[in-house]
Amino acid sequence: MTELNRRPVASLWIGESLHYLNQLCLKSHLLAGHPTILYCTDDVQNAPDGVEIRPASEIMDIDMSIVDQTSASFLSNVFRYKMIKKTDAIWIDCDAFCHKPFPDEMQNIYAGHGFRGALNCGVVYIPPQGELIDMLLDYYENLPEAPPWFNKNQRRKLEKFSSDPHPVRIYKAERTAFGPQAFTYFAQQTGDYDKALSPDCLYPVPFQLNDVFYDPHGRVEGHFTENTLSVHLYTNGTKPWWRKNVPMEGSYADRMCRQVGIDPSLALK
Repeated sequence: MTELNRRPVASLWIGESLHYLNQLCLKSHLLAGHPTILYCTDDVQNAPDGVEIRPASEIMDIDMSIVDQTSASFLSNVFRYKMIKKTDAIWIDCDAFCHKPFPDEMQNIYAGHGFRGALNCGVVYIPPQGELIDMLLDYYENLPEAPPWFNKNQRRKLEKFSSDPHPVRIYKAERTAFGPQAFTYFAQQTGDYDKALSPDCLYPVPFQLNDVFYDPHGRVEGHFTENTLSVHLYTNGTKPWWRKNVPMEGSYADRMCRQVGIDPSLALK
């Protein structure tokens, strides 16, 4: 194992076991020299050797009733900033593959993704003391009746789900209102939007092309540049077939599993 002498990275897992792509991504950070912490709500037994398992409650209590009404990733949008504030680690989604180590001196690790220009927070580090993280945490801890960027249609949806708990109403009105939408809005308010890295650094392959990771004839590396640090595999957007079957031989997912030392057949959905 590579000596773990770089900045720590951390993520959250809600569930009992990891998929092989999650194993792959976590282990890739270990091999790059990053101490890798996985905060868990359950007793996860199939994390790669070397990943440090900690209870999610060290950072915050996860309200499973909210998770059941939204998604496993919904409250992770709150968790990541609380984690950064408390530990100063870099947040990584469990489907972010480490292409190159994160530079020690880099203080603003986030970028836009896809074709829309919004910032994503799948891989993120912002200074734990600062206006941006304070505004994000205040938003989550003191939810307004409607997020300030909501348009008329989104506000009408809020009214439609008036009987649901407030966080659930916001989720049903707009699934990314706790995630990229909130991060983009508050980064614009604080001036941190302009500090974002270019998409090729963290999201070199656009979300809309996520199936290319499983295509043995897809030129995934053609999207990479010398700036690429992380490769997001977008498991939330992956077709169900790929979650239940090993990747095709020669595909990016297959090649990275061989490179890192992960057997996909042992951790399918």
